[in-house]
Amino acid sequence: MIQLSGVTKRYKSLTAVQQLSLEVPKGSFLGLLGPNGAGKTTLVEMIEGLQVPDEGEIRIDGLNWKEHGQQLRKLVGLSLQETRFMEKVTVKETLDLFASFYNLPRSRSDEVMQMVELQEKSKTYTVQLSGGQRQRLALAVALLHKPALLLLDEPTTGLDPHARREIWYLLQQLHQEEKTTLVLTTHYMEEASYLCDRIVIMDKGQVLADGNLRQLLNTFAPGEYIEFKTPLPMSLSKLEKLQGFMSLLPAAEPGFVRLKVKESAIALPPLLSLLQSESAELLSLECRKSTLDDLFLNLTGRRLEE
Repeated sequence: MIQLSGVTKRYKSLTAVQQLSLEVPKGSFLGLLGPNGAGKTTLVEMIEGLQVPDEGEIRIDGLNWKEHGQQLRKLVGLSLQETRFMEKVTVKETLDLFASFYNLPRSRSDEVMQMVELQEKSKTYTVQLSGGQRQRLALAVALLHKPALLLLDEPTTGLDPHARREIWYLLQQLHQEEKTTLVLTTHYMEEASYLCDRIVIMDKGQVLADGNLRQLLNTFAPGEYIEFKTPLPMSLSKLEKLQGFMSLLPAAEPGFVRLKVKESAIALPPLLSLLQSESAELLSLECRKSTLDDLFLNLTGRRLEE
């Protein structure tokens, strides 16, 4: 569906995207993950045709924006981080207006309202909608012409957890039932983990890693984590002899011990036995698997939120 070859975009002295090549198969759900300034939005804007690359080529279903702009506008749907609507226009009127741009019948407005569950708000002015409802309306507008490719630039930023999950459910339905190709930019790790069948991690305009979540974690962030706290310091040399021990990591707070092990289920029983043999009271204990944040930390030396 999307083919990028050596794409570069510069803003004076800043190179936002650098020699980036990428292919997105039809029917896939790709997550572009990275911190603010990684080049995600610039890349998506070039795919959307809003920006022109300084170097390289972008093709969507074999077409390019320079020669096939009209065809691509029928093929691509956009849902941005923030969409402004005319305030004193109702939800139904807004959808009818955008439907008219594609010569679609008004019945299509009713169909997409049902898809995004805004039927009860059909006569409500857009200014009276909540943040989550506005994002659902923006998604409805993007879906009016049944796009084969839907580009989503941080569509859940600023939404509360409930509204965010409502958007996630809608996107899952599009992917699984409509077979729409989706490209999502986000800096929410949970969002990318939950929705995307492929993740591309970007930083400083380049691709650092590309694959499904399991592949990326196994390659760049193997292991699991055990963090615990005892009243007195532990013998670190004994901890290093635990089965599956990989490394001792800096803890978040004084008094805590943080271990990286191959499998917590294997390392935990001997750890508990060691604590018991030393009569060490266990004040807290947490085991967890590697996450996308660990992956990003391993790749860049900093956390995704920094």
